[in-house]
Amino acid sequence: MSAATTRSRTQRTPRTPDRLCAEAVGFARAAAEEAAAPGVVGEHVEVVVEGDRVVTHLFECKEPGYRGWRWAVTVARASRAKVVTLDETVLLPGPDALLAPEWVPWSERLRPGDMGPGDLLPTDADDLRLEPGFTGEDAPPPNSVLSEELAERVEAEDAEVTDGAPAEIAPTPARGSLAAVAEELGMRRARVLSRYGLHTAADRWDEGYGAKTPMAQAAPASCVSCGFLVPIGGSLGQAFGVCANEFGPADGHVVSLSYGCGGHSEAAVMPKPPRPAPPVLDETKLDPLPLHPAADTGSVTPPDATEDLGHS
Repeated sequence: MSAATTRSRTQRTPRTPDRLCAEAVGFARAAAEEAAAPGVVGEHVEVVVEGDRVVTHLFECKEPGYRGWRWAVTVARASRAKVVTLDETVLLPGPDALLAPEWVPWSERLRPGDMGPGDLLPTDADDLRLEPGFTGEDAPPPNSVLSEELAERVEAEDAEVTDGAPAEIAPTPARGSLAAVAEELGMRRARVLSRYGLHTAADRWDEGYGAKTPMAQAAPASCVSCGFLVPIGGSLGQAFGVCANEFGPADGHVVSLSYGCGGHSEAAVMPKPPRPAPPVLDETKLDPLPLHPAADTGSVTPPDATEDLGHS
C-alpha cells in the first residue's frame, strides 16, 4: 500500500482526539472559570477535535441571558510533550443559542418621532429623496439678463446717452451674479426634493390625513372647500394644504385636499324652524259657561209676545 493511499484513508476517517488533551477536562474548566466567574461554567458537553494534538472542550454557560451558549476552551500539546497548554477561551453560541437579531443600520431603524431636542440627522450624499438644487456657477447662461455680453452692451448704451464728462459720470454698478440673486431671494439651496422624494412625502401625508382615513369617510365635506385650509406652494400644493383649525384633529398638519373632519368651516347645523309650545290646561279651575246669555247683557233681543210666530 502506497503512502498516498494511506494518507487518503486517514483523511476520510474521523480523527481521534489526543488522549492527554481530551483528559484535560479539569484544566479546561479552570481556564473557563478564570475567564468567566465561578458558578457560571456548567457541565462538560463534548470534545471537538481541531487538529493534531489540539482539542476544544465545551462547557454549558449558566449566565442569565446566554441560554444555549457554551464556553469553548481550546488546549494543545506539543509533539512528544506530556504537558497540555492552554490555547484560548471564548464564549460561543450553540445550536439552540439565544442570539441577538441581525444588526440593522441606524438609518434603517430610525422612525418618525425618534428625534429629540439636540439630535442631529445627517443625510447621505446619495439620498434618493434629494437632488442637486442650484447647479450653475456664478457665470449666468449666455441668454440671461446677467450675462457678461449683455452687461457690456448695456454699459456701452448707457455711456452713449449719458451727458457730462466721463470723470463726472458715476461708475456703473457691478451686476450681481445669478448665485447672489438666488441667495438673496432665499432660493439657493444645495439640494431640493427629487421626484421620488415628492412622491414618498405625498404617500406618507395621504396615509395619515387622506381620503381613506375613517375621519375623512365620516366628514360632512372635504378640506378643499374648508376655510381653515392654508394653501401651500409648489407642485404638492395641488393636492395638499395645512389645517389651521385649532379644534380639528389635523391642526398644524399637512392634509390632503380630499381629507375632511367634523370641524369643517361650512358644517354648521342649520337651526330648526320654531314650533309653538304645547297648550297648558289648568285642571284645578272651572270656568262657568251659561247655556243662554243673560237678558240684561243686550246681546240677545227678547222675543215679542205679539209677534206672529206663524202658528194658526
